[in-house]
Amino acid sequence: MTTSGAGSQGKPPDQDLPSVYQRALGADFALLAPRLQRYFGAIPSGNVGVGTGLYQVAGSRTRWLRPALALMAARNTLFPELEHDVPFTITNTPRRDGSLSAMRIFHFTDRDRVMEDTMSVVDGRLIDRLGKRRGLEVALDLSVHAGGLRMRSRSLALRFAGIRLPLPRLATVHLEERIDSADAARQHVNVRITAPLVGEIFRYVGDFTYEVRPATAG
Repeated sequence: MTTSGAGSQGKPPDQDLPSVYQRALGADFALLAPRLQRYFGAIPSGNVGVGTGLYQVAGSRTRWLRPALALMAARNTLFPELEHDVPFTITNTPRRDGSLSAMRIFHFTDRDRVMEDTMSVVDGRLIDRLGKRRGLEVALDLSVHAGGLRMRSRSLALRFAGIRLPLPRLATVHLEERIDSADAARQHVNVRITAPLVGEIFRYVGDFTYEVRPATAG
């Protein structure tokens, strides 16, 4: 498989590329609300996108999953905490190969939790690789509804030591992002993970503001 990036766009790697979302959505990108086009669009070289806000709820209500979620927390994938009104920050960093890395920091009462991932476009499809070592791979379908973006996972895989191991569909990731109906300057995000027969096993939902700013050295 080939990744849509600098080579596939016919541009040298030091020039700005369309974002992963622009490449995955194609013409449908223009259907997003203008503020979401700014969020999901390309970040100029030398800059990062920074969002700050509050999750009304973040974590898992499924107690029996918490030991597994604690292991995933050590890999910056998911976490076992469950709280309301959790402040958070997200930093989106574009890479020279056309991919996009993100770091989300959840400021819980007793500690911070980190989720990190890198998105790229492979054969026209958005692929998200999560965790410190990007060991969990999620293939996503994207669509635009009433100016907002929806994403839904279609397959999962583990990656380690150069090996890709497809997984059965143990869970499905759902994401909806739209402009906050009460405040056009804010965005609303709702991410859920569901499993057959169990229902929702993990969620974070909240609102935030976003700006593009120069990247800091270091």
